Amino acid sequence: MKIPLDYLCVKTGVLCPRCQGLVSSGQVGEYEVDVLRALLDLEEKPDFKFLHESTYVKSFKSKDVLIVVIDEPNELIDPRVLSKLSRSLSEYLNVKARVITNVKDLKELVKQLVFPARISGVNTIWLPDGSVEHIIRVPRQESRHLPIRRELLEEILTNIVGSVVRVRTE
Repeated sequence: MKIPLDYLCVKTGVLCPRCQGLVSSGQVGEYEVDVLRALLDLEEKPDFKFLHESTYVKSFKSKDVLIVVIDEPNELIDPRVLSKLSRSLSEYLNVKARVITNVKDLKELVKQLVFPARISGVNTIWLPDGSVEHIIRVPRQESRHLPIRRELLEEILTNIVGSVVRVRTE
């Protein structure tokens, strides 16, 4: 797996000056060192061999949820395999984790985050002040299948996308 820090630094937990600089500057969070260590350990398992060609993008940590974004160069990974990786990562780190692939389309990103629930659509609103808001529409009967609370999902998506995201049930 391609990671922003040195393998040896991540494996040992002792950071060299370059890696320490990345953590100190905020490009890499302190919690991400543990996430990277867990991913490097999990890529040795036969079920997660696809991680060898993957690239770590970023992690987003909220109160009780960790979202890990990876880049898969070859093909789209089966959601069940990502779900299995998420469970293994959750056990390893003792926090609820979700692993998603890096996609440019907001709708595909949301689909990965809310799986097994479905969404009915994504609306984009351009406001007069030049800012953009996204509204994620979830059917009312699907809202009980959301793996993450609605408020937490809004916070995480806002961090990932960089603009305000709201989740509405209809």
